[in-house]
Amino acid sequence: MAVTLTACGFVEKVEEFGGPTMGSTYSVKYVSTAHTPAPDALKAETAAILATVDEQLSTYRNDSAVSTFNRAPAGSCQAMPAALLTLVRTGEVLARESGGAFDLTLEPLLNLWGFGPQAQGDQVPSAQQLAEARQRSGQQHLRIEGQQLCKDVDLQLDFNAIAAGYTVDRIIARLGELGVSSALVEVTGELKAVGKKPEGQPWRIAIEAPLDDRRVAQRILQLDGYGISTSGDYRNYFEKNGVRYSHTLDPQTGAPIRHKLAAVTVADPSTLRADGLSTVLMVLGPERGLAFAEQAGIAAFFVTRDGEGFVTQSSTAFEQLFAAGAEQ
Repeated sequence: MAVTLTACGFVEKVEEFGGPTMGSTYSVKYVSTAHTPAPDALKAETAAILATVDEQLSTYRNDSAVSTFNRAPAGSCQAMPAALLTLVRTGEVLARESGGAFDLTLEPLLNLWGFGPQAQGDQVPSAQQLAEARQRSGQQHLRIEGQQLCKDVDLQLDFNAIAAGYTVDRIIARLGELGVSSALVEVTGELKAVGKKPEGQPWRIAIEAPLDDRRVAQRILQLDGYGISTSGDYRNYFEKNGVRYSHTLDPQTGAPIRHKLAAVTVADPSTLRADGLSTVLMVLGPERGLAFAEQAGIAAFFVTRDGEGFVTQSSTAFEQLFAAGAEQ
């Protein structure tokens, strides 16, 4: 553990805590100084944020705000927390920018394919089932009226594509308010780092190769002020009759993506936006995704299947961002 002795005699060091959240885990590493609260206090503040996110955004809780909205009938409006409305607006922006490659209303389709909270097991739905579920999805059927969220059809929201990134940003911001100027926060794989470690070293993170059975670092990045999100099809999928079905659905077809993009990593000052953009690029695929990233100035790293191996490509913005500090 790196330590630094400050002028007042306090030893700066990296502290760490974490635990379960969102069906996975979270971790917080931060530099403890003479001015930061005790670890238990910071963990309690982080736990409060995680609890609030769960109460508002979890589709696995019947009493969450989003589940209450999802049960409401078509044509109804319900008062929703400000944070939830913010995420709906974020979804609208991502959907508009990407030409419909992002959609927060795919839960009926996710359930149908076996990937949602009400899934009945892995299955390939019939054309009729697919058509019926698609009638109950589409960002255009959502609208915000003041503090109320309204839906024109019996749709269901799912924030899994952006909830973790949003949570990372919330935790980083709260730690900053409490006097923590250097931290690395990770929630279910989405992460952000700010500041430097003791002795001035940057926070370093690894982009993993998209392998089913083991974890291999493919590239090491040095971070300060950026969020990182990776989307991939290599851990959540099923196979039927030799066909691989990814948990990432294309909103244009209502079906799993079928291209050769295995994973994509996005860096952005907003982890929320990085989280959403990694999903967008995963839906678009290697060619359209890279073209979109170049046109929009998105820092993205693509890993595409090529026979038994992988080929990697980076957007111009990604190489410019990590040219000095990246290591192979």
